[in-house]
Amino acid sequence: MPERSKSPDSLRSRRWFGPDDLRSFGHRSRMRELGFAPEEYAGRPVVGILNTWNGLAHCHGHFPARVEAVRRGVLAAGGFPVEIPLMALPETLVKPTTMLYRNFLAMETEENLRSLPIDGAVLMGGCDKTTPALLMGAISAGLPAIFLPAGPMLRGDWAGRALGSGSDVWKFWDERRAGAIGTRAWAEMESGIARSDGVCMTMGTAMTMTSLAEVLGMTLSGASSIPAPDSRHAQMAVACGRRIVEMVWEDLTPAAILRPASFANAIIASAALAGSTNAILHLLALARRAGIALDLERFDALSAGVPVLANIRPSGEYLMEDFFYAGGLRAFLGGIADLLDLSVPTVEGVSLGEAIAGARVWNEEVIRPRARPVTTAEGLAVLRGSLAPGGAVMKPAAADPRLRKHVGPALVFDDYDSMARAVADPALAVTPEHVLVLRNAGPQGGPGMPEWGMLPIPIALLRAGVRDMVRISDARMSGTSYGACILHVAPESWVGGPLALVRDGDRIALDVAARRLDIEVPEAELAARGKAWVAPAPRYARGYGALFAAHVGQADTGCDFDFLARPGRTPEPDIH
Repeated sequence: MPERSKSPDSLRSRRWFGPDDLRSFGHRSRMRELGFAPEEYAGRPVVGILNTWNGLAHCHGHFPARVEAVRRGVLAAGGFPVEIPLMALPETLVKPTTMLYRNFLAMETEENLRSLPIDGAVLMGGCDKTTPALLMGAISAGLPAIFLPAGPMLRGDWAGRALGSGSDVWKFWDERRAGAIGTRAWAEMESGIARSDGVCMTMGTAMTMTSLAEVLGMTLSGASSIPAPDSRHAQMAVACGRRIVEMVWEDLTPAAILRPASFANAIIASAALAGSTNAILHLLALARRAGIALDLERFDALSAGVPVLANIRPSGEYLMEDFFYAGGLRAFLGGIADLLDLSVPTVEGVSLGEAIAGARVWNEEVIRPRARPVTTAEGLAVLRGSLAPGGAVMKPAAADPRLRKHVGPALVFDDYDSMARAVADPALAVTPEHVLVLRNAGPQGGPGMPEWGMLPIPIALLRAGVRDMVRISDARMSGTSYGACILHVAPESWVGGPLALVRDGDRIALDVAARRLDIEVPEAELAARGKAWVAPAPRYARGYGALFAAHVGQADTGCDFDFLARPGRTPEPDIH
């Protein structure tokens, strides 16, 4: 048993169940209505199992079974488990975008933990926005919490080759648009690309964020890499249930784990993983919830010079199943240990250094040594300039090297549908030197900042063999995407950022080395355009969409709600 900082009388849940008064009589009687006698929960940590599953949550199809595994662990450690269903955010099915609902799920997480008789929580997530949302809510709630990653799905399979979800979809879709892949082959890919429970098995947003949750110290060591169908995943779920009970007695909360160095470690690890650019938004939001200062320049500075060692698609060759067999995240972190602060704490009650001690790399093709990185090209660049005074982000390693310094005329689209129609037109007047610009796709304009940033290559250029060109938007991009895509332009065009002022033919200058993104239009002309600009009408007149638009921040601050990101503690509820 761990050394206890709490006694049974000091458990938070005792406020509901312990007193000999009328209100607690009501609480206990309703527990009896559920079939539970007081001796089952009195004096025991009540553990909320926060489950982001529903019948359409494709990545979380194994969660009902994992709830039972967590429940076994909680009971074995002397706790009382309670499943709490939360909003599920299946990435490909939620429209207009799951990012619109990340803050909703964060609020739901926080308020469930605060309003119910919960002493600690196991956070079950993995599909892109569930990881940051659960962590954001748990940080703000301030109760002991441990994150249970969903784990990656198995490798895809088609025609004797391994398919990677997302990454290969984009690649083969371009080939299909170019006429190189037929209907039958496309249908076979559809059947073979996602063949088990679990999140995308590439280094997309899901695996980037669950990996970074582990680096931040919020998971058991090695938890993020285990494939969802592997029996070791169920064993890890049981271990999470056991550990959260210990954490309650230790009063080990996110505030005791998350430090500035924890976030620095996460940024460095993300660079070495060639992780999703979406991690920038989520880490910014998480840091602000934890009261830790973090800005875009910190990402750029910490990522500089970090080699990419994870040979995982879309930047590499292999998939997450291979990464796990090669040693997983523990072994990977060992390869960059000298770049990390290994003294930071974790939910295991040990330091990060202790958590990764002894891990070995079993396949140096998948987890490369420092002397032989996947690439030395930068995994992240933060750009500023007249087109992005609040910043923009890019993955230089995912772009054609010739496009890292480029000047070309803008071809501007005001919405996704008109862009999609135009690029499908073989007669579109476009050259490889053009810079495609999509606006009105940011936090408010999207709404919710959809993953539209990997603008399709125009069909005429595809047929001519072009596979990359400079593309700019205030949108996000799937972590499984690739190409010379500049994203998260801030301020967004919907609120009058410079992107709103670009016209067809304006010269756009990109210089990754200089960290510049500029529009080559005289300042006086831009000022005149700004005066003539008319703000668009709100997307939503009512409901959650209206709340979102009124309070969401811009990309450079993490897109959290202003009333959630601000400092201060919410008082415990009055249970009388």
